Amino acid sequence: MARRLPALAAALLLGACGDHEAPSPVQAPGESRSSTDLMLETGASALQGKAPLQALNLYLDGFHFYSGRMDGQMEAHHYCSRLNDEVSQCVIYDGNRADAKIMGVEYIVSRRLFEGLPDAEKALWHSHVHEVKSGQLVAPGVPDVAETALMKDLVDTYGKTFHTWHTDQDKELPVGVPQLMMGFTADGQLRPELLKERDERLGIDSTRKRASRESLPLPPIAEGADAWQRGPPLQITDPTGRGHHPSEAGAGHAPR
Repeated sequence: MARRLPALAAALLLGACGDHEAPSPVQAPGESRSSTDLMLETGASALQGKAPLQALNLYLDGFHFYSGRMDGQMEAHHYCSRLNDEVSQCVIYDGNRADAKIMGVEYIVSRRLFEGLPDAEKALWHSHVHEVKSGQLVAPGVPDVAETALMKDLVDTYGKTFHTWHTDQDKELPVGVPQLMMGFTADGQLRPELLKERDERLGIDSTRKRASRESLPLPPIAEGADAWQRGPPLQITDPTGRGHHPSEAGAGHAPR
């Protein structure tokens, strides 16, 4: 990724999404917070450093699906920080409000670093070309010119994503085991109602964004990425029987 991205991300400072909120669909069980708990939190906020959290200075919104289960699709709110010019790390939430639940993590690397990975490792990673070029991946609140520059740096990167709380299914607590997630690679894969609802809620026109990104590079997908399209998809077997594993309907090659 180009060296301008860290400065760009720092300047944008999460690209505030204003009034366009995405509430969490999950209500965790438990008693209401006590006044003592709130006082302790207030004290901790004033006295403790939060450098790792403050480094999460870029907000990206996109979509994931379970490796081996394309019918399991969800919106994913990424809060990301840059480790260097070629590695980023993101915490993924199910919303963008204070009550959002942490769904998982994504690591993003440059093409150069991806191509240096062992073949078995590459199978865990997905490309970002279609997510960027289609307008699915957005930086809410960021001006168009800055967002286009950001997407130019992201289009030739690769992500490895695991979700730990499957909030599309588990509406109270994070149960089961982490699951490998993938990104969409072609039109007709993402459910249109998911994209429509996201665009309306965040005040985004992904069709217009797609048109504005036609001039962005269209890099070839590095060999080894998006392995789910070429054979049996990789996934972690869930011993709890929660049903997050690949299904016959969702496994295999991408629909055409």
